[in-house]
This record gives sequence, C-alpha cells and structure tokens, in this order.
Amino acid sequence: MRQTLTTLKFFIVIALGVFAVSCASETQEKQNLAVAAGFKVITPANAQQQTILSQLPADKVTPVDYKGKRYYVLPDVANNQAYVGGAEQYQAYQQLRLAQHLSNQNLEAAQMNQMATMNWGAWGGWGGYGGWGWR
Repeated sequence: MRQTLTTLKFFIVIALGVFAVSCASETQEKQNLAVAAGFKVITPANAQQQTILSQLPADKVTPVDYKGKRYYVLPDVANNQAYVGGAEQYQAYQQLRLAQHLSNQNLEAAQMNQMATMNWGAWGGWGGYGGWGWR
C-alpha cells in the first residue's frame, strides 16, 4: 500500500510539472527557439522598422522583405523588439519546433504507458467499493 501511494505521489508530481511547463508562455517558447535557431534580437532603429513591427501578427514568424532581402521576423511588441533571422535561421527554427513537438508527444506517450503499467489492483480494486461504506 505504501509503495502504491509513493508511486501515485510521484505521478502527481510529474503531472503537475508537465502542467506547469505546458502553461508556460507559448510566446516565450517561440522566442527561445528563435534565439536557439540563430535569430537576432533587434530593436527598431527607425520609423519604417517600427511600422513594420507593429503591423506583424503577434506570436508568429512572418517573412518580411526589407531593402531587397527576405527576413523572418517574430515580433515582441510588448518589449519593442523583434527576433530576426534569414532563411537558414528560419529553417533551423522550424526544425527545432518540430523536434520540440515530437519530444512533447514522446513524453506524453511515456507518461500514459507508465500509468497503464501501474498496479491498480494493489488498491483492492473497485468492485463492491470495498470498505468504503458504499453499497
């Protein structure tokens, strides 16, 4: 019985940890991935850049053609900055996002498999509600 409670507590802690991580800002995750992919944090240097930044959809990497070159921009309007990269950085960003998605799926599958292997019979089963006074 003690081992079952310890195991249950362990899974509750894991579940709470996963919940906390999943509640983390998706924007922050995208920004972290952009930096890891080689995007540079840029503060708009002129009115034209400021206008471009304000017009971009939030929380999305968007291609922007600026002075004859294509850039990929993830705006951070709240901090008046943008994460800017070229085609190579954008490709790395996409690969990191895919790897993170697959990692999250693998974690969820592992947790489900672990829960499936728990010995729920050690609780005395649910048949007849045992000594719980329910009949």
